[in-house]
Parts: sequence; C-alpha cells; structure tokens
Amino acid sequence: MIEKGKIRLTRSGAGYLDLIDGQSIRVSNSKLALAMNNDEVEVIAEKGMNERLNGEVRKIIKRARIKFVGTVDKEDGKYFVIPDDKKFYLDIFIPKKYAGKIKNKQKVQVEILNWGDAEKNPEAKILKIIGKRGEHEVEMQSILLEKGVELGFPPKVEQEAVKILGEISEEEISRRKDMRGILTFTIDPVDAKDFDDAVSFKNLPDGNIEIGVHIADVSHYVKPNTELDKEAQKRGFSVYLVDRTIPMLPEVLSNDVCSLNPNEDKLTFSAVFEFNKEGKRVKHWVGRTVINSNKRFSYQEAQEEIDTGNGDFVNELRTLNELAKKMHAGRVKRGSILFDRDEIKIELDKHGKPIDIYKKKRLDTHKLIEEYMLLANREVTEHVEKHCKKKDLAEVFVYRTHDLPDEEKIEALAIFLKGLGYNLNVDGGVKPEEINRLLEEVKGKPEENLIKTSLIRSMAKAEYSTKNIGHFGLAFRFYTHFTSPIRRYPDLLVHRLVERHLRGELISKRELSKYQKLSLEASRQEIAAAEAERDSKKYKQIEYMQKKIGQTFEGIISGITDWGLYVEEIKTGTDGLIGLSTLKDDYYRASGKYSVEGEKSGKRYNLGDKVKIKLVGADLDQRTIDYTFI
Repeated sequence: MIEKGKIRLTRSGAGYLDLIDGQSIRVSNSKLALAMNNDEVEVIAEKGMNERLNGEVRKIIKRARIKFVGTVDKEDGKYFVIPDDKKFYLDIFIPKKYAGKIKNKQKVQVEILNWGDAEKNPEAKILKIIGKRGEHEVEMQSILLEKGVELGFPPKVEQEAVKILGEISEEEISRRKDMRGILTFTIDPVDAKDFDDAVSFKNLPDGNIEIGVHIADVSHYVKPNTELDKEAQKRGFSVYLVDRTIPMLPEVLSNDVCSLNPNEDKLTFSAVFEFNKEGKRVKHWVGRTVINSNKRFSYQEAQEEIDTGNGDFVNELRTLNELAKKMHAGRVKRGSILFDRDEIKIELDKHGKPIDIYKKKRLDTHKLIEEYMLLANREVTEHVEKHCKKKDLAEVFVYRTHDLPDEEKIEALAIFLKGLGYNLNVDGGVKPEEINRLLEEVKGKPEENLIKTSLIRSMAKAEYSTKNIGHFGLAFRFYTHFTSPIRRYPDLLVHRLVERHLRGELISKRELSKYQKLSLEASRQEIAAAEAERDSKKYKQIEYMQKKIGQTFEGIISGITDWGLYVEEIKTGTDGLIGLSTLKDDYYRASGKYSVEGEKSGKRYNLGDKVKIKLVGADLDQRTIDYTFI
C-alpha cells in the first residue's frame, strides 16, 4: 500500500505516518530517506509479523521547513551545526564558502541548500550568527528563530505604524456610541504593557445594571492589505517568552494607539449587556464605541479591593464578581469542563538568571475577567448568526471550535477508569457534564491528578475554522475569539467580519476559502507561539534545577512511554525523565498509556501517582532533566 501525509518523528528517531482509520505506519530511522518532522511524504508500507504497518519513505513531496537553529561544532577543520530541534537527527554541514565568520560553539540560524542523500549530511548556509551558546539573550533569540518568530519589524511596517495618529476626530466619535462618561477599568497582569480589553459598569434607573465589554478597535487602524496587516497576518500572534513579549503589532500601536490606557479616549468594539436584579441577561448590543478608562487595575489590586472592602470601586467590583460567579455556575451546569491549572511563574535577575520558580494561584479577578470575555465571545457569535439568518446572508465567519474527543481514546479511558473504580459513561459519546461529574467525584483524592491528566490527553485541540462545529470544552454552540485583536490575528479578522455583518453587507461565499485558509494558518501559528513560550520556560526551569542536582523533591508522574516515566516536580512544574533502564529492582515495561509494571513483582507506577524523586541530571544542551526514584 502507498500512503501520503505528514510524517511525525520521535526523539528516538522513528517516524510515524498517521492514517484516517487511526492506524499508524512506522518508519524506522534507516528508512526515512532524509524525511524530517512534519514533512509531507509518500510512504510504501506493508504489514509485519505482528500485524503492525511498517513502511519506507519513497518520496518527499514537500519540506515543512528549511531554516533551523543550532550550535556550531568544528571537527577536523570542518564546520557542522548540531540542530536544537532534537527530532532533526542529522548534523548539518556548512561548506567553507557559506561559513562566513562563525566560531565554534556559537548559536546560528542556517538555511538548507542541499539535502543530499542518506549517506551525506545536508548542506546549508549561515543566515545569522546569534551569539555564544548559553548566554541568556542568545538562547531566547534562538528559541524565537527556531519557531519562525521574527524579532523586529521590517522598516516599511514601522514607518506605516508611526504615521498612525492616536487623535480621535469628532467626526469619528459621532459615528460611535459614546461611553466615555461611564465607569470603566482594565484588569490585567501587573507587568502588562498592552491593554486590549476593559469592563464598564453602570447602574440603571430601574435597578438593572449595564456591563460593557470593550475591546481595542484595532481594525480601525490596521486596514486589510496594508503592510501592517500583512505583517500581523504573517506573525499571527504575540509571543510571550519567560522574559519578554514579541508583539504582533509594532509597540506604537500595541502599547499606545490601540492600548486602552487609563484617562485617554480610545476607540473600541463593544458588547454591552443589561442584567436584571436576579442576574439574568435581558438584552445586549454590539457595535463600535469610544471609551475612557478610569483606572488600570492589576489582578492583585482588584482582588485586594474585593477582599478588604476598601477602594474607590469596591461596590462595582464586588457586583461584577458576584455576577461572574453566577455566570460561571450556570456555564458549569450547562457542561463547560473545568480544568483549572495554576500558571508557572519564573523570576529572573537582571542578567536573566532564574532565581525562583513557583505556581501562581488563580484569583477571583482572573476568573471574573475570563467570564466576561467568554460572554462577549459567545454573544458576538450568536449576534452574527441571528443577523445572518434574519437578513438571509451567507454565514461567513471565523469560529473558535473544539471537536468531540476521539471515540477510541475516550473508550480506552473509560476502561482504564473502571479499573480504578470510577465510571465514565461514554454511551453515545461522552458529554461535558459527565466529565465534570467525574472531576467533582475525584476532587481531593490521591488519583485526582492521574484522572485529570488522562482526561486532558483524550481531548481534541481547539482550532480556528469557518465551519462551526461548536466548542465541546466550553459547551458553547456558538463561539469565537473577539477579545484580543492586539495580540491575535484571528480576533482582528472577527472584528472586520462583525462590522461587515452589522452593516448588512453581503459577504460572498467565495470568501469562505480565503478565511478558511487564514484560520488553518492561525491554528498552526498558535501552536508555534505556544511551543516558543513552553521552550523558554523549560530552558529556565532546567537552568534553575542545575543548582539543585542531588536534592530530593515530590513529583507527579505526568507521562508514560516505552522508555520511561515523565515526572513533574510539584513546586516548579519541571518535567523530567526516569528511564525504565534505571529502575534496577525489576524489569519494567509500559502497560498501555497509563502505567508501567514490573515483570516479576507486578509493581505498578501509574500516570498521576505522587512520588518522591531525586534530581540526578540537568542538561541545557539536550534540554533534559533526569530524576530517579528514592
């Protein structure tokens, strides 16, 4: 049989081509024919003795990428680059004419010129000398370049940005709903520099309250097909590393013109809601507005006002909080799944060295803002849907979707849970409320982490799409991303589409393919941005743990593989490996995806088990942490 698709490589060197029916073709390292991770390939396969499909790459249809970051290694007068991407299983040869002024152990970015054949190393030229390996700035830049994130903006983009003025004309204000006289504030992280959402509060004469969710109107300033728009589309997202933000838009826009800074008139796109005394939503309005924020709160400052009862806006904050809790309870009742996870916070000194790592607890104010953003995202989507049906317009829109869990994965999970004494009803497909029931049942029990981790791994990933399949995790039939156009390009697209729908403009179905292509690209860019953030945190976690080799910790088993157990240290969230070959008391083998078992003793280690561990290795070059059981 011959199959085509994207091949995924593991760090062990094998490749897998996933098929529609859930099977995978395994391609050993010797039969990859220089195929790299995510390359589009043609594979010829046949069933082996164990009925498993084994294959060989016959043709590389399209390379996933040709630019890589790595460390220069000089050997016998020749220059090679050892890629940072550990799934890139070959060293890259740099011919003298392309070597430039590189030095041994420098970090560089290269572009592959010639892939050669399986007997030779690929050849490349140097695109950029990043700097000395191990230096903070060099390593952060390397992570960004490896994920395809550009550090600065092209001159023509910067030039276009500085020409945009923040002054708002009376003519523009006259076209909008003027909400400058209504109490408004932002609530953001203490170190935030761009504020793309604000909340307003107003008591109405009949005892009802009006709450506005106001989002920076980036679409007013960033027009389609401009240099700014092309660059924002290319980037897709702002990227948040452990020590910096790489913005989607130049800072003159993200931190100034578009940012909802306090005591400044700002253009916004808003969803305004009226609630009665019982906390029920009775009406809403969507449209363009102008606001003036009265105060910039950090989450901690707003929480302090709520907790102490002291502050200028304590009554409004407490009312907003009470209403958010009601909305949260209603959302859970309707089936929203609750996977609350604490954020890992890494403190750095002035040289970029990690001095402390801890988990930040989610405050009520985090949840407050989350609820109003979810409300706006959902209601804006419903508004467009109803508007399309009423006007008999084509439904051209960008949704945030979350598919149902894979049936086979969830059925296997149900069998595993039954072995632990828990029932997960999957007849006719698992329902969100059934998952919440299980999460409530295991709360505070030793196996809680095991079950939470297993559930998360059975879920699909959220994506952007023009096809509305709903959002399983939130239990929303209609959902989009409307609330962060400063840092997410899909939100900017949504703002433009909402405005066109509000005007009653007929959006041609021919545009669907354009928006679907942009949605697919945004989903890919979102993964790259998340990986860059995760890689920067992991680098600093390993750097921090290097000083703690030999010390003991408590951890949770976070992953099971054929070669070992991954354990997450509880305080810092640092993942590390305990190799099965290092366990000398028995011969251990993986027993499915959730446990390993000793052949003689029958002793088991399960996903989610709390264990005592010792740190025995922390390698920044390999990006690995090694633990052993105590």
